[in-house]
Amino acid sequence: MFRSLKIRNYRLWFTGALISNIGTWMQRTAQSWLVFDELTDHDATAMGVVMALQFLPQLLLAPYAGVTADRYDRRKILVVTQTFMGLLAAGLGLMVLFGVAELPTVYAFALGLGIVATFDAPVRQTFVSEMVPDTHLSNAVALNSTSFNSARLIGPAVAGVLVAVIGSGWVFLLNTVTFAAMIAAILAIDDNHLRLMPKTKRGRGQIREGMAYVAHRPDLVAVMATIFMIGTFGMNFAVYLAAMAGSEFGRGSQEFGVLNSVLAVGTVTGALLAAQRARARLRFLYAGCIAFAVSTLGAATAPTLLIFALWLIPSGVSAMTIMTTANAYVQTTTSPVMRGRVMSLYMAIFMGGTPLGAPAVGWLTDTLGARWGMGSAVAAGAAGALIGAWFFWRLRTEQDRASRGQPAA
Repeated sequence: MFRSLKIRNYRLWFTGALISNIGTWMQRTAQSWLVFDELTDHDATAMGVVMALQFLPQLLLAPYAGVTADRYDRRKILVVTQTFMGLLAAGLGLMVLFGVAELPTVYAFALGLGIVATFDAPVRQTFVSEMVPDTHLSNAVALNSTSFNSARLIGPAVAGVLVAVIGSGWVFLLNTVTFAAMIAAILAIDDNHLRLMPKTKRGRGQIREGMAYVAHRPDLVAVMATIFMIGTFGMNFAVYLAAMAGSEFGRGSQEFGVLNSVLAVGTVTGALLAAQRARARLRFLYAGCIAFAVSTLGAATAPTLLIFALWLIPSGVSAMTIMTTANAYVQTTTSPVMRGRVMSLYMAIFMGGTPLGAPAVGWLTDTLGARWGMGSAVAAGAAGALIGAWFFWRLRTEQDRASRGQPAA
């Protein structure tokens, strides 16, 4: 389960990422509550707009970010992006502390963070392949998810308490410190033990090449269609949990933080289960979609806060099964020279749908209530399962044609 941690470079990366991810989840929780409870009167639509602005750059800039990841030194890019994200966290924290932060301020910082994160994401995803051999790549991807979601277990609960005690501004400043840990880990990585990956030279049509590569892979098309549905309408947990905690059950920031941590119990479990698997298989992806639809339906209809919290655990397991399986499958089945561009397209589809889904889910929550808003996650899981059924039906059809000697459709 933890075999990639035997590699020193990956162990440094994992440690730095864990510390940084705890800070990131602290900031996400504090930012969500800042918008939902301090700057608005429980306005889920405003939260959706913040999420949309944070992920909008994925739609516009992801192809260029992918080419950058394939063309330049990924380690140097990461130092730059992590530095800028730390500065953005510090800026927002200071504005909140000085009492000058308003809703448009949070919108602006969310957009700035989204721009930097767009260039950071494909590099973070593909840099892992330089630290571990291909035999460990699926395991390393799953451990990355474990790091991210272990932080999700700790960060929101800590943030919920800190927001109530010292305020959201100080939480943002604490996140700035955690970025320093990530930068220190990156600088400590030994270049001599990194695998040299082929770099793409400057040239025309490189973005188009990445899109064409995916278009000619029906399996990647199915995975990305599934990830679009889950990412756009299923993974808006910041909206779901705030609305259910604050509006449906009448609770505060501490309960909101605890719910995020309960969800993380499931996501950590899902990531560890993925780390045990030798390689990513599509059947796990689509089984995860079915489980996600069932568990979010249970949460959406839960009569009490306790039952709602318990349903979040299988929701987290299934969500992480979907994300880690899709991520590892795309990376391990993609040519190394195309990996940055394909992963940037993957991230654009996964997170770039948020500008469409988050405001829609927020509006649905404000209009029909928190339970109906969470119903969008149920629909997303069901849609993902249907995409899987279509793909396996098509695969079976092609195999039958091949066995009979008929040309493929």
